[in-house]
Formats: sequence, C-alpha cells, structure tokens
Amino acid sequence: MEQVRAIVLRAAGINCDLETEYALRLAGAEPQRIHINRLMAEPALLDGVQILVFPGGFSYGDDVAAGKILANQIVHHLSDVLQRFIEQGKLILGICNGFQVLIKAGLVPAIRCEQQSLAADLAATLTDNDSGRFEDRWVYLQPGTLRCVFIEPERRLYLPVAHGEGKVVARDEATLGQLGEQGYVAFRYVDAEGNRGPFPINPNGSQDDIAALTDSTGRVLGMMPHPERFVRMTQHPHWTRLKEQEGFGDGMTIFKNAVTYIRDHF
Repeated sequence: MEQVRAIVLRAAGINCDLETEYALRLAGAEPQRIHINRLMAEPALLDGVQILVFPGGFSYGDDVAAGKILANQIVHHLSDVLQRFIEQGKLILGICNGFQVLIKAGLVPAIRCEQQSLAADLAATLTDNDSGRFEDRWVYLQPGTLRCVFIEPERRLYLPVAHGEGKVVARDEATLGQLGEQGYVAFRYVDAEGNRGPFPINPNGSQDDIAALTDSTGRVLGMMPHPERFVRMTQHPHWTRLKEQEGFGDGMTIFKNAVTYIRDHF
C-alpha cells in the first residue's frame, strides 16, 4: 500500500508521544496522536490505520501500578476492538510504559493460563527493578525469536532504557520456559559481545534477561527500551566519536520493519 497510517495513543502522563510520532514519520508512515478518551468514544478510528503504538511515559502517573489504569481501560472498553485489529493482520507496539500496558492488558505474551479472570490468567507481569531505583542507561539487545515482524533476527541493537518497573516476571517456572522455548521472547539484554550477564547488562533483573515480548502472531511487540530515542546517529551517547555520524540509529529498525511489513501485506 502507498500510505501506512498509524495512531500514537495519548493519555495523561504519557510523554514520549511526539518522539514516537516523529520516528514513525521518519520511517515513512503517516502517524497521528489520538487521546485514549477519543479512541474509546470512536473505536472506528482504528479501521483506517494499520499500526497502533502505546508510547512511553507515566500514564496516569503510574498511581496504581505502572500502566495498570490504562491497561484496565483497554480491557474494559477496547478489548474486542484490539483483538479484531490483530486478527486483521495489523501491528501493535508498546514501548516502556506502553509495554507495561500491553502486558497488564494481556496482549503480550497472550499465553492464557487455566484461570480465565482478567487478572489471574496473565502469564507474566512487570515489577520494580531489582536495583530499587529508576534506571536510565543504554543497553544492548539480542533478538530472541524469528517470529516477530518488528525485528531483524541477527541484528543486535543498542538502545536506552528509562524505567523504574521494568523487571519481567513470569507466572511460574513452566511459563518462563514456555516464553523462551516457543518464541515469545523478542529481545534479551546482553553486553556488546552478545553475552548475557548481571546488572548493569540486565538493568532491572528481568527473568531470563527478557527485554521484550511478542505474542503468538509476532505482530504485537512490547519492549522496555526506547527505540524512538535513537533514530538519528546524533542521539548516540558517544556520537562525536563515531566514524559514521549521519544516518539512522538502531531504533529505526523497529519502525522501518513495521512500515515495510504493512506495505508488503496490505
């Protein structure tokens, strides 16, 4: 298709929507920022778009738990709409707080357990960093699956993180094994050589060093690192020392792959 359209969802406390809109536009999409209240009132807005992004920030001040209030709005008002959106072959991306929303709404990894209540059936959640503080640093990410359409399976990325509740915890050991074995882990934290390790390589203590999760379709991605914060080489923390100071940063991989996928499949 000629024009890929995207919605960047807004809510009180979200503060990365402009950067995300810019990254999508740079990747060749036509994005617009829409408030959650408007989307709940007019869910048909999703009919005309192919990519929905939940950006980073602190939705509703993280007053209950990070992303929980916005996740509840999704579950109670837009669950069926978003399920249809996914079934139509469209893409959903959640970044940092957006990942917290997706995982607490059950959209990633979307492995359902025996209990089917809204909260009890979640396969994983996000909780406080092991360090007990907000972590703002750059990390390396190693792809962990061939399934997810947002990523390039052999490309290691370097991106910033900025979160206080980024630790991925699975429901139990069996579920944790399932996440890795069945291709739900989109990225893991590693060092510059691709080796896994303790803090600060893994900045939050996530089980199995999980930095991002996808669903069974590979078209929904939730990730703690911020791809929208490294779309230009001049955003690299050491850009003046780099041989190549022009061009795109690693974060553009996520957005370009999304736009390319939609163009190839719609």
